[in-house]
Amino acid sequence: MPYVEMPGGKVPIRMWADPATVEGPALQQLRNVAALPWIEGLAVMPDVHYGKGATVGSVIALRGAVCPAAVGVDIGCGMSAVRTSLTAGDLPGDLSRLRSRIERAIPVGRGMHADPVDPARLHAFPTAGWDGFWGRFDAVAEAVRFRRERAHQQMGTLGSGNHFVEVCTDTTGAVWLMLHSGSRNIGKELAEHHIGVAQTLPHNQGLVDRDLAVFVADTPQMAAYRSDLFWAQEYARRNRTIMMALLKDVILKEFKKARPVFEQEISCHHNYVAEERYDGVDLLVTRKGAIRAGAGDLGIIPGSMGTGSYIVKGLGNERAFHSASHGAGRRMSRSAAKRRFTARDLQEQTRGVECRKDSGVVDEIPGAYKPIEQVIDQQRDLVEVVAQLKQVVCVKG
Repeated sequence: MPYVEMPGGKVPIRMWADPATVEGPALQQLRNVAALPWIEGLAVMPDVHYGKGATVGSVIALRGAVCPAAVGVDIGCGMSAVRTSLTAGDLPGDLSRLRSRIERAIPVGRGMHADPVDPARLHAFPTAGWDGFWGRFDAVAEAVRFRRERAHQQMGTLGSGNHFVEVCTDTTGAVWLMLHSGSRNIGKELAEHHIGVAQTLPHNQGLVDRDLAVFVADTPQMAAYRSDLFWAQEYARRNRTIMMALLKDVILKEFKKARPVFEQEISCHHNYVAEERYDGVDLLVTRKGAIRAGAGDLGIIPGSMGTGSYIVKGLGNERAFHSASHGAGRRMSRSAAKRRFTARDLQEQTRGVECRKDSGVVDEIPGAYKPIEQVIDQQRDLVEVVAQLKQVVCVKG
């Protein structure tokens, strides 16, 4: 579908979604963002839904300012995927052992490694820059520096909620590895710290929504946030790289006879800030529940735990600030999903997938999400599909 342009306070709201399907509170959030004094553009993805301050599924371009809540508290959250030389025929009929081995290798939920992962022992792991990255921890906000040990132990862990590790097959029968996670607790605490600081600043006192508080250019608060933000984004990227290496090691041991080979990894943030230039103007572009989809950029758009995912290539649509959706997007809240669905519903909707099917993950049931095929169809001018995947193993937190 072509995008729909709605009037906004300072800039129009460009929507790659049917406005009639977007809940009222989310539409109000979009109007609030479109009226910010620093706004230069707003693009709304087809997986849009209500969030804190700014909707999930929005791309916000600000001039000389950045809004921490428009990034979200899971700074750098995103996806990684890699195609393997394995085929569906290499997979055993019973995938429960594979799932168990993945769960033992990668801590989930609030779990962490007993000792920090040594990158040097992992399969073909790129160790360059590792010491320098941790060396910069001494410069993060003083309020969270006491979390150093926890940050080390959570590096290479999944977390909970909608985060997952999957083994998938594509339409040609090739086996893929895919995972979704972010900056864990350290990113959350850094985000919450800076959101609190932003809300105290004088220039934010007249905002219609205090969660849209921003930092402005050439201030010490902006400099401090940018430093912590970019460090947390790197933590998230390295966290996914460690997990993928742990996952590869599981696959290498489990399929020793097949001698699996791994292609180049695809990785993309979908909660982050980037410095980008449009129409000759330098902007800070925040993608909250959106991936970069510049011309030729490879990205990952997952569905829910029973519906499959897509590998896509960006088309470089400037109206959307070179962006696309980050997933299917929720169509009901977690609490609503728990009220509506049961563990039996989950079992039915995840038939054929080796995964948890208990009440603890009912809020992640496919029925709580928008149909991924529809979401992909609504952004045909943003991305082209490279591969369509269907999970056979799904590990949740």
